[in-house]
Amino acid sequence: MIGTLILKLTGWTVVGAFPDCSKFVAAVAPHTSNWDFVIAIGVKLKLGIKIQFLGKHSIFVGPLGWLLRRMGGIPVERSAAHGMVEQISARFSQQDALILGIAPEGTRKYSPKWKSGFLHIAKAAQVPVVPMILDYRSKQFVILPAIFIQGDIDTELQNVQDLYVIEMAKYPQQVSGDMQSVSAKPD
Repeated sequence: MIGTLILKLTGWTVVGAFPDCSKFVAAVAPHTSNWDFVIAIGVKLKLGIKIQFLGKHSIFVGPLGWLLRRMGGIPVERSAAHGMVEQISARFSQQDALILGIAPEGTRKYSPKWKSGFLHIAKAAQVPVVPMILDYRSKQFVILPAIFIQGDIDTELQNVQDLYVIEMAKYPQQVSGDMQSVSAKPD
């Protein structure tokens, strides 16, 4: 009910469907605004699914930290790798169901490259990546078909990135990586 209300008040709709599997990495992009989190939480609540997400450990303090953990947050120290791929891959093997939502850019601000950790996690855990689009042009949260990561991570990263275009973002000037413009996409 709360998720439906959030989406209704913000004018967003959900397009597509989650895959029929209990474990996957949800790659949610483009991520340029704090509103992205609000919309994603609205989708999560509306669909009644449990999605866990990674967040900077520094925001998991006090009442906000409790709330974020309650909503599925997993605090991570981003200043060093700390074997995060192995840790998260182990979580997948230990749980019967796990949907991990990740913003591949790793930040709301411009960065020259997307982080490839989400692909390494999916490959190591042998779970698919499900690309999800926050399209501010149409106010649609789009769920695309699952992709199994089998090849070279750099190639796979570009293949996933090619599913998104700059104009989808709330703040296109902050889009990270090699995301193309609509005008640069082939018909």
